[in-house]
Amino acid sequence: MTPDLPIGIFDSGIGGLTVAQAIADALPHESLVYFGDTAHLPYGDKSTAAIQAYSVKICDVLLRQRCKLIVIACNSASAAAAELVREYVGSKARVLNVIEPLVGHVGEAYAGKAVGLIATRQTVSSNVYRKKLDALDRGIRLHALATPLLAPMIEDGFHDSSVSEEVIRSYLSQPELHGIEALLLGCTHYPLIRAQIEAYYGGRVAVLDGGQVLAAEVRRTLQAADLLAPSDFPPRHHFYVSDFTRSFEESTRLFFKRPVHLEHYRLWE
Repeated sequence: MTPDLPIGIFDSGIGGLTVAQAIADALPHESLVYFGDTAHLPYGDKSTAAIQAYSVKICDVLLRQRCKLIVIACNSASAAAAELVREYVGSKARVLNVIEPLVGHVGEAYAGKAVGLIATRQTVSSNVYRKKLDALDRGIRLHALATPLLAPMIEDGFHDSSVSEEVIRSYLSQPELHGIEALLLGCTHYPLIRAQIEAYYGGRVAVLDGGQVLAAEVRRTLQAADLLAPSDFPPRHHFYVSDFTRSFEESTRLFFKRPVHLEHYRLWE
């Protein structure tokens, strides 16, 4: 395995491009291979078995691209399939997911505190954040709330509007989130409404984006394995989706902050 090989990133759709953007900003010389499973989105309302099947199939694609590290950018897939993916990939590539680095950061910074989580129904019902935080034994009290309207609202272009402000206010005012000192954004779409969430709390609650924490973990992992791309290496990015529509390509600018050309890859051929 050589440092010039790409980093693979996958998500249930194009929301994981917020993670890809964080990695590209932190590691500008790394090549990225992104796979968005747009044929099966959203993962948040799929069964664990279905998410595991999709994740393994996508890993086959990324391994054929010779990825040196695979990032599970989707919270729902991280909750349902992280261990299976690690077993399946084995020694062929390193594997990281969006949940574990954020949990580690919270464990260090918020011991003995009340912390909120907003995420899809699948992520919340899996209890993966609660189990991992409890395993740290740091006295962190997790207040979790499923917020299923947020991701489709963002994908439909209703972020940064009076509509999104009303939906955000309705969710964040729920009693489940009272008394928290930090809020975890448990879906890759949510960084796009981070400013509105921060405005709601007026500085009283820290809003934590897992993508930035994960990007730092990607750097540490590659550095430890001596797999960081050279500083003079010209990155080459490829972006695949399992179902292509023009609206997906138009929305990628929203998540990746730069033009993206999507290639259609039929996952089940």
